[in-house]
Amino acid sequence: MTDQPPAPATTFVHRAACRVLYGDTDAGGVVYYANYLRYFEHGRTELMRERVMAYRELEEQGIIMPVVECQARYRASARYDDLVVVETTVTAVKPVTCRFDYRVVRDGDGQLLVDGYTVHAAVNRRGRPVRFPEELLVGLRAL
Repeated sequence: MTDQPPAPATTFVHRAACRVLYGDTDAGGVVYYANYLRYFEHGRTELMRERVMAYRELEEQGIIMPVVECQARYRASARYDDLVVVETTVTAVKPVTCRFDYRVVRDGDGQLLVDGYTVHAAVNRRGRPVRFPEELLVGLRAL
């Protein structure tokens, strides 16, 4: 993306594959734009589950991570039954916020479909900002 520097070569990149469902597409037969945010979520959730902690564990501690900012740049279209790979990196970690960057590519030809990011805040069940648990901060910063 033009408004952010590329991730350093040493940044961990998590890859999660998913198949485009018929219900993900619009009348033109391509993935409806908002569904790429679901693909971002898939990548982020799997990265967290495999490398840091499952969201369920965080929620059991009374913390949720709503999206407070997002951006997506659409480059090419995915279609029904395409296998796409969501490449997810952690690019910023602060005591109460973190940022995940994404690239969604088509498996096989490697075509970049969408890139973007989401920023998340740590809040309690009442919506008040809280600090991330130390275990989470350490895990995210290690990526």
